Amino acid sequence: MAKKVVAIVGRPNVGKSTLFNVLAGEKIAIIKDVPGVTRDRIYADCEWRGTKFQVIDTGGIEPESEDIILKQMRRQAELAMDIADVIVFITDVKAGVTVSDEEVAQMLRKTKKPVILACNKCDRVGTPPDEIYEFYNLGLGDPLPISAGKKLGIGELLDAIYDNFDDVQEEIEDEETIRVAVIGKPNAGKSSLINKILGEERVIVSDIAGTTRDAIDSYFENKYGKYIFVDTAGIRRKNKVYDQLEKYSVLKAKGAIEKANVCLIMIDATEGVTEQDEKIAGLAHEAGKGVIIVVNKWDLVEKETNTMAKYKKQVYDHLAYLDYAPIIFVSAKSGQRIDKIFEMINDVNSQNSKRIPTGLINDVLAEAIQITQPPSDKGRRLKVYYMTQVSTRPPTFVIFVNSKQLMHFSYTRYIENHLRKQFGFVGTPIHMIIRERKDSDK
Repeated sequence: MAKKVVAIVGRPNVGKSTLFNVLAGEKIAIIKDVPGVTRDRIYADCEWRGTKFQVIDTGGIEPESEDIILKQMRRQAELAMDIADVIVFITDVKAGVTVSDEEVAQMLRKTKKPVILACNKCDRVGTPPDEIYEFYNLGLGDPLPISAGKKLGIGELLDAIYDNFDDVQEEIEDEETIRVAVIGKPNAGKSSLINKILGEERVIVSDIAGTTRDAIDSYFENKYGKYIFVDTAGIRRKNKVYDQLEKYSVLKAKGAIEKANVCLIMIDATEGVTEQDEKIAGLAHEAGKGVIIVVNKWDLVEKETNTMAKYKKQVYDHLAYLDYAPIIFVSAKSGQRIDKIFEMINDVNSQNSKRIPTGLINDVLAEAIQITQPPSDKGRRLKVYYMTQVSTRPPTFVIFVNSKQLMHFSYTRYIENHLRKQFGFVGTPIHMIIRERKDSDK
């Protein structure tokens, strides 16, 4: 399940960044007593009552401002509100209700999303100041007194956020439907691939990098199965992300990866694997998703003897951590090998959700230990007692050993490779968790 998103919005200089830092648990946002310091949205992962969510800090909204920076900040806040599941509207109890507050409240009522009205700078413990009652006029329900600076009322605010998650509508999909995120840098051919699959110009295709601004869902069914293809905006290098819409697109692309079962990583065959491709592929790998590397524009590459084999080696040299991912060479323009993608998606999705019986796992573990003995250090030898699979998507295993320090990365990788040799796990990362257990607890 994808993390819920909470957006903190409000006019400038009401304490949004201070609250964001309190929720994030570290000083991330720049805080200065000057309106407009936070010009870009900043994101952080949070957790409350066992539920993880993402919080977004936004630039302050000045609804009628003609200032270019303030207009950009307003647009950012609107985009954040668009992707948020719950919105926290921060106001300043000392300043009272302003015209800007009223206009922001009007914007929020139109979103039809849960809105928590937080009155900041209530700096005394106990009964809130009488000024708080004025905020009922905003029509957003009971105002919640908080002090971000003094960390008062934060628990009550988090409880309100948590309670509002219950009102967020989850997407209900057929269990047989595989969600596929098509990811890659701009102009790699993501939209062209989906259009070829759908047989219609569903997604705008242009030679201008960054044409796709949003993550677009397209349902498709054929003889191979049911799919939802998500065309994502191309993810650029961070120092190239100037446009506010581009930053919004990057967040949507990351969200699409999180919701996906399988990710198709699009590589432009004429350019080869770039540094940005490596970073994008890393997002899918770290998220534990099934991965297929799709080398597009293969029709534009001059062929010689063993061209495909040599290109595969180059791809794996750059994406060494994705050596488990299958590679397919296609042309989205001509349709070359497009049909083969579906069988690969089905297989990788199945591998990502594969579960192995504990008895069988330990038979394979015993075999691996017999072939290559565990390492030792200063007279102490690693003992590997037991292994069990604790979850899928991705397949996750816990290994119980006598010493975590002795369990070198290389031996963990050796066991992982032995699992792959016996059970496949093609196209899916494997997570290994090392737990220490004394001989007496064996």
